[in-house]
Amino acid sequence: MKRLIIVCFLLCFPMLATASGGSIELMKSGYDIHDKDSLRKGAKLYIDSCASCHAAKYMRYQRIAKDLEMTDEDVMTNLVRYGATKLSDTIPSAMTAEMGETAFGVAPPDLTLEANYRGADWVYTYLMSFYKDEKASTGYNNHLMPDVAMPWVLAYAQSSKSEEEFKTEMRDLTNFMVYMAEPIRPYRENMGKYVLGFLVILLIPTWLLKNEYWKDIH
Repeated sequence: MKRLIIVCFLLCFPMLATASGGSIELMKSGYDIHDKDSLRKGAKLYIDSCASCHAAKYMRYQRIAKDLEMTDEDVMTNLVRYGATKLSDTIPSAMTAEMGETAFGVAPPDLTLEANYRGADWVYTYLMSFYKDEKASTGYNNHLMPDVAMPWVLAYAQSSKSEEEFKTEMRDLTNFMVYMAEPIRPYRENMGKYVLGFLVILLIPTWLLKNEYWKDIH
């Protein structure tokens, strides 16, 4: 219920989801929450890279298995870790809040709803905006969020892959975070098409019935 209230609040007040921090123009993420292959790759990236510091306490592994069309064995082998032991667990972080505060000066936030709060383009731009900065304590800074406390855990991937490959990976990660923030969204969007189709079909007999009732009046 708490999660539903937060999501509804953000959807009703989209201006609260605008970027904070830097003033650079946001890049288009090009996300597609119906692309299951992209979502599976994004889920693996999230667990391997992001979950070392950031939990996703509103996202359960069994929901990922169902929505992303993954077997229970695949999820248990490749995604369940950092203290989680079963599919009904939510995604934990390898780092406690106290450890985060000691290491970075601030506890790493839960990222379950981050894409709803910030927006998909903000998340993608943030991931694409890290650059080397010798003056920064972590060796990296971010154009969108200057003086960010987060170490750039994907620095190796950024330096070892082509620009297009890295962009694709960041889109996959963004895609998963968008899905994670509202897992029912793909179903809702697909169902919406059928509802609109039904209403169009219903319009025909409704229009004929209206003409039948009003023909004597005219």
